Amino acid sequence: MNIEEFRSFCLSLPGTEEKMPFGDSALVFFVMGKMYALADLDAFEMIILKCDPEKAIELREMYDFVIPGYHMNKKHWNSVLMEGPVPVDLIREWTLHSYDLVVAKLPKKDREALRER
Repeated sequence: MNIEEFRSFCLSLPGTEEKMPFGDSALVFFVMGKMYALADLDAFEMIILKCDPEKAIELREMYDFVIPGYHMNKKHWNSVLMEGPVPVDLIREWTLHSYDLVVAKLPKKDREALRER
């Protein structure tokens, strides 16, 4: 997966917006104003995704390319190192998991607005 494929997948999720609040090298994806994914734009060496705390630990133990979230709360965020062959289906699954975690915490009216899209 490359940055354009990752970007397209994120933007296909309802209510997603992209912004660059951390400078020109970090592309951040938000749903209803809440961040769920961050990608290194320059070299696409890493993506950072929100993760259920128990699942985060499990993924770090299973995959060498999953580490605690870089510059993020290590309990709730994982970094996925894109240097090696990371299966595309895992990236999509983990990105959707991140998105779903954020959506689940949104106010009811915002969740309903997303369903209407």
